[in-house]
Amino acid sequence: MNPAAGTAVAVLLSLVSAAGYALAAVAQARLAAASSAAPGGRGALRALLARGQWWWAVGLNAAGALAHVAALHYGPLTLVQPLGALTLVAALPLGAYCARRRVTRTEWRGALWTLAGLVGLVAVTGPAAPGEALSLRESLVVAAATALLIAALASGRLQGSGGRTGRGLGHATASGIASGVASALTQTLTAALARDLPGTEPTWWQTALLAVLISGFATGGLLLSQAAYRGGLAAPLAVVNLSNPAAAAVIGVALLGETFRAGAWGWLAAAGASLVAARGVVLLTRGGGGAGGAGAVVETGGVAGGGVAAGGVDGVPTARIAAPEAEPVGVPLAG
Repeated sequence: MNPAAGTAVAVLLSLVSAAGYALAAVAQARLAAASSAAPGGRGALRALLARGQWWWAVGLNAAGALAHVAALHYGPLTLVQPLGALTLVAALPLGAYCARRRVTRTEWRGALWTLAGLVGLVAVTGPAAPGEALSLRESLVVAAATALLIAALASGRLQGSGGRTGRGLGHATASGIASGVASALTQTLTAALARDLPGTEPTWWQTALLAVLISGFATGGLLLSQAAYRGGLAAPLAVVNLSNPAAAAVIGVALLGETFRAGAWGWLAAAGASLVAARGVVLLTRGGGGAGGAGAVVETGGVAGGGVAAGGVDGVPTARIAAPEAEPVGVPLAG
């Protein structure tokens, strides 16, 4: 395949990947908004696994990941990674459509700011050629440190009194970090299978341990994103998309000898891009969509895209609503 055709295929697959991730995020957000878990979260996971909509979201996430990997086969990372940021741009109008509302001007501004910051961050992150892999010892250290950080973020200890929005952004940060670390460990596992891992040749149980860690972080990232969407769709999704490459960049710089492109100017560009993206997240939290970005409760007795039983969302009491759920585009509701 000639370079031009390869680039076209990479762009097409990147768009498919972004669409898959966006549809999955909308489905997860609607499921979170319509959730009526028992007080204290007891039985929440069991109820989640019993919903067909959840498994459709899992399948869409998997399809998005496969399309992303295929795009990297045909095109360079510097092209594919920025296109992945289109997930936010696609999810915003999809979520608003399912909630029977319009995307606010503040939300569009926030999405554009976040997109600009994310593209700028990806553009200066990492080397043009693939870097080295983590050693087994480094992998275990990274996994342990990440588990502690995720536990702190998920417990809400690092958000203070930020309310549901603060908890949602904390869960979103933890989700992005978990996914980023899973990607780094996947690279290590690939090197181990190719017998190209730094140090001595890994034994079968060491390789199996890496596979278990990858599965754990990938699953944890998915469940944490589900929890994040209880506070809305746009802002948590933006944070997930930001913290994922940020976690990978920290691992690359701290352990793999990587650096930002253009030396000191690259560090300044990364800092500026981070500030731009942070501005976008702030605008998205003020955008007016709230949890209704994918299925809000209307106090007059109706619903916008989803129904919530007595008990409400996150322990907030609401009246019982019997209106049927509307299906998001391309995601059948079942279960």
